[in-house]
Amino acid sequence: MRYDSKSENKPLIVLAPQTISTDTTTAGVEIDTAGYNSCDIILTSGTIAAGDFTPLVQESDTSGSGYTDVADTFLSGTEAAAKLITTTTISSIGYVGKKRYIKVSVVSANSANATVGVIAVLSKGNVPVV
Repeated sequence: MRYDSKSENKPLIVLAPQTISTDTTTAGVEIDTAGYNSCDIILTSGTIAAGDFTPLVQESDTSGSGYTDVADTFLSGTEAAAKLITTTTISSIGYVGKKRYIKVSVVSANSANATVGVIAVLSKGNVPVV
């Protein structure tokens, strides 16, 4: 096989793996999508003693402000389906909206102690959304 996807993709750490032990919203860093056509958001868990951890995807035209929740029509998958509830799992959700900036937070509920992280992969791919 002689295909290269590395030059078409840009991985980013949105939320470094960390322990979450309370019911809270843990914000990740802002993602600038300039020059890319899509963004895959990947959630990872280490040990989850209890609770569930759901991504909240928001978008804005302006860096640092004006964020609103992304409508389901601009997500590939759902935030509920990307929820982490078991130890050592990975889930993903795709952003296919048109706003330049994205922010991903993790909303935790019924939490005892869990290690959670978020990675984003920006892509220049031109695959139509079906």
